[in-house]
Amino acid sequence: MLKYGFTHRLSTACHPQTSGQVEVSNRGLKRILGRTIGENRASWSDKLDDALWAFRTAYKTPIGCTPYKLVYGKACHLLIELEHKAYWALKQANFDLAVAGDYQKVQLNELNELRDHAYENSLIYMEKTKIIHDFKIKNRVFNVGDRVLLFNSRLKIFSGKLKTR
Repeated sequence: MLKYGFTHRLSTACHPQTSGQVEVSNRGLKRILGRTIGENRASWSDKLDDALWAFRTAYKTPIGCTPYKLVYGKACHLLIELEHKAYWALKQANFDLAVAGDYQKVQLNELNELRDHAYENSLIYMEKTKIIHDFKIKNRVFNVGDRVLLFNSRLKIFSGKLKTR
């Protein structure tokens, strides 16, 4: 894999602890389930589909759209809207295959543009959070003779459990 410029990182369903995004998503789902279930915690499996739908169709600020729109390229519609669209689709069943192919290519290009836009929004969001974080950091100027706290790397106070790898 190094030959092709890839690095192997474990970030699968078997290792959810290796990806911080999984923890953030699970926290959002727990929050939704906690508000919908209430006292009766035995019915969480019945409400899971609704919670997932709510999570996937909610607007996410870092990407600038909903996760559903990012995956499928269009907004999620309610079932009643789909029935209405199915009626009009049946009414316009006589269509040209060449036009349909061109329309499919346009949709794929729009999906790529949407993903690029989401990537740009995530970069803008990261820049904004960096500015907010950097604003809280105090700029310190040290002069010769000032007393400072020095980190002693030979002193082993912390256990190996908290050690970075």
